[in-house]
Amino acid sequence: MIPDLWVKGLAEGHLQSEVVATRLRTFDGEALVERCRRAWQKQQPIYLEFRNYEGLQDEVPIVAARNQPTEEGDMLILWVRFPQKDVEMSIEYDDEDDDFFFDDFDDIEDDDPF
Repeated sequence: MIPDLWVKGLAEGHLQSEVVATRLRTFDGEALVERCRRAWQKQQPIYLEFRNYEGLQDEVPIVAARNQPTEEGDMLILWVRFPQKDVEMSIEYDDEDDDFFFDDFDDIEDDDPF
């Protein structure tokens, strides 16, 4: 569980997506965070490049970044947005269930107050 509740707000938008956090060791994490800040101030996207499961180069937008200094060096935490291309939403209505539901009311007599 991510203790920072603001991260959930990053997933909001008109596109279905999933925001995930990744941790990377780096020599100068603060410089990388500053690079992200400059891009965001100009309202420009900044991307994390990586190799996907097929071994091909891919990229996803970075939506938040934080540097955490550790004894072993800087730990860069990046929140990236993965589009959910395979997500489908389907709403169906089956009127056959209506017959079953309304059959329960056929036995009520007109003069019965209940």
